[in-house]
Formats: sequence, structure tokens, C-alpha cells
Amino acid sequence: MSHTFIIVGLGNIGNEYKDTRHNVGFMAVDKLAEQKEVKFILNRYAYTAEFKHKGRLFILVKPTTYMNLSGKAVNYYVQEENIPLSNLLIITDDIALPLGKIRIRKKGSDGGHNGLKNIQDALNTQEYARVRIGIGNNFPKGKQADYVLAPFDEEEIPIIQKTLDIMPELILNFGLLEIDKLMNLYNK
Repeated sequence: MSHTFIIVGLGNIGNEYKDTRHNVGFMAVDKLAEQKEVKFILNRYAYTAEFKHKGRLFILVKPTTYMNLSGKAVNYYVQEENIPLSNLLIITDDIALPLGKIRIRKKGSDGGHNGLKNIQDALNTQEYARVRIGIGNNFPKGKQADYVLAPFDEEEIPIIQKTLDIMPELILNFGLLEIDKLMNLYNK
């Protein structure tokens, strides 16, 4: 049994995307890196940071391939670390969920999310765990791209911050608990 876990926060690199709704996956892994006092360094296809916790190695990954090509980075690190897909966790935004809501799944479709679609194509499976963080869907028809690439509104920040505050514990528990227990704990 592998004691290495790869946690991928999805997002887009660059200051223009830094605090956007689409980068909530980056924000989640940043929160844990900050808590563990580890710094991200530029590696192949991604910024990575790693630390040990209770005998397990956690590798945090922020792909530099941009959202729609996230699969390239994910596949590379899964192969490089030779981990089973059960030790992979993808964290991403979801417009189908209310702002701040967390939904953990052990497998499933991409739900129309281009980052998840690319990962699914690269791994050739839907059998990997993912945490979807709700960013709401308060946008006019045809304006989805503008919405996800915009920063959170002032009144949304405390709500998303509360969700991000939960993420370090959730991620660490991913390495310690069965996925069904994790889902029972956080899918409320």
C-alpha cells in the first residue's frame, strides 16, 4: 500500500487569474501549504510542495498547464510517483453547486468541467476522487467563462473563505480515512 498522496488543486497560473472563482482549487492547496509552512516550487508541468503527516507523504500540485490541459500534469505526477489512483485527489470549482458547498466523489463524470474532462482523458478513467467546491452560478446566459474567470464578489469572500478553512483538514483526512468516511464527514 502506497503512503504517498497526490493532491491536485486546479486553476490557472498568472496574476490575472490569482483570485478568480476558477482558481479555488489552487486556493485550497495554498491554504494547506501555508498551514504546513511549505513553499511551492516550479517543477515539470506544475508547482509542487510536499510534506509528511502521520507517516504519509503529501504532494500538493498546482498545474502550470492551465485548466483545460490539467490532465498532462496529473498524469505525469501519478506516473512519476507510481501511486494508485485511489491516492489521487483533484480539487476544483463547480458552478452547479451553491457557493461554498463541498461535494466529494470517489469517481464520476466531468460534469462539463474542462479540467476534469482533460484529466479523465489523460488517465483514461473516471475512477479518481475529486472535491468540488461550489462557486455558484450567478451569471447571465452565455457569460459562464466571464463568471468563472472573475474574482469573488465582496459578499462571497467570507463564504468561500469559510470553505477554504475546512480544506486542510479535509485533505489530510483523505490520506488517513477511507473515501466513504470522508464523504460522510464533509458531504453535508
